Amino acid sequence: MTMAGQIIDAVQGLTVPQGPLAGEPVTLAKFQREFIEGAFSGGVNIGCLSVGRGAGKTALSAALAVTHLLGHWDDQAQREIVISARTLDQARTCFRFCASFVGDCEDVTIRRGNVLEIEYQDATGPHLLKAIASQGKTALGGSATLAILDERAAWPEGRGDELESALLTSLGKRDGRALLISTSAPDDGNAFSRWLDTPPRGCYVQEHRAAPDLAADDWPSLLQANPGVPENIGPSKDWLLRAAAQAIERGGNALASFRNLHRNERVNTEARQLLIELEQWAACEVDMQPSRQGPVCVGLDLGASASMTAAAFYWPDSGRLETLGWFPDDPSLAVRGVNDGVGRRYQEMADRGELRTMTGRTVPVALWIEQVLQHVAGESIATVLADRFKQGEVQDGLQSAGYRGPVTWRGFGWRDGAEDITRFQRAVYDRQIAAPKSLLLRAALSDAVCLSDPAGNLKLAKGRSLGRIDPAAAAVLAIAEGQRMASRPVSKARMQWA
Repeated sequence: MTMAGQIIDAVQGLTVPQGPLAGEPVTLAKFQREFIEGAFSGGVNIGCLSVGRGAGKTALSAALAVTHLLGHWDDQAQREIVISARTLDQARTCFRFCASFVGDCEDVTIRRGNVLEIEYQDATGPHLLKAIASQGKTALGGSATLAILDERAAWPEGRGDELESALLTSLGKRDGRALLISTSAPDDGNAFSRWLDTPPRGCYVQEHRAAPDLAADDWPSLLQANPGVPENIGPSKDWLLRAAAQAIERGGNALASFRNLHRNERVNTEARQLLIELEQWAACEVDMQPSRQGPVCVGLDLGASASMTAAAFYWPDSGRLETLGWFPDDPSLAVRGVNDGVGRRYQEMADRGELRTMTGRTVPVALWIEQVLQHVAGESIATVLADRFKQGEVQDGLQSAGYRGPVTWRGFGWRDGAEDITRFQRAVYDRQIAAPKSLLLRAALSDAVCLSDPAGNLKLAKGRSLGRIDPAAAAVLAIAEGQRMASRPVSKARMQWA
């Protein structure tokens, strides 16, 4: 029998310590068996599991730790198991599961208090399980045979990284294994996200994340992040849908937290509001857009040297909105998708005609603006709007492209940004936008958040470090100007006597 098979049998030989099924044998869900088979296969020494909150992560960690402590699948002498969490109180939760699984086993000593340890004595010597907080120095000098990093995404930077390094280096002394088990981190820059996105050789990754850019209560995608529901592990379907409805109604941080914890999405949960809730934006998406009527406002967002650049086109007379994005073709969209943690999303945008590439490692400004103007060739341009911070580059590009029309320079700071964001949000709420179902724009809106100053003024920011909000920024510029045009009184000619 393989090691994974031995582990599965050993875990399912334990007894459920609490809850409605207390006293019955442990039954692993399909996704839990898949993780054990992958994390304990040949050539793997690190296993990463990401799944929604309440899916049995802590119980699984405790079961693996206890069966290893008791030697059910590893007969090394003087085995050492380390369970680490953000704080000692969080580590205590997993430790309680371990103590419950051990039960009245002979030759076991349980120490509680400031030191959380379970010691098992057999012929090969004492074997130790200990639970610690995420402070690097607490693991120095150890020689773990199994390290479990519980809720790794929540560990603080610095001290958490020190502990991870201390644990992983200690494994080499005993040919040990590490398991990183957590809900999703709020952004791609988190250490746990990097393990999932760019796993090194010898690392097994299993991630259960809901499909992005969908309503919080979309059940098929919600099930992706909660794979244990059909096997009665974790929250029930009714509870999840009820919690999703409450989060949608409350919005803001409550909705962001639900997406992060229960849909396992990488959503920033700090006290920052989204530019617009996707549920609100969905009401502005139409299957058949109105025709281009009247003058068009063109919003430009020139990205950094190698990032996305975008343009938005808004016709205030009809509410029609179109958005386009551009990337340099070096590196390819496939490589960018991996680097940005979005998989094939960029390629899908390109296949839908929403994202284009331009030759080189940077987007040539003049050629880009020429393509922007070609997109509305023959239309009456009310004005072109751009960030005054990049006025020089954009102005040179407009002149090179032969544009001689009006240009409006706006800022993304507190002054201009607060007004533009408010007008954009009002246009969404009043359904004065008719947009296609654009993956490009949906992805940008899901990453766009608003920072607030003490006076309540807003400005646009990224919700995650690798988010691409350029299409949303361009749309804010164009739609806000369209709203200003619509609110201006129409001047009437006055008759004068000669």
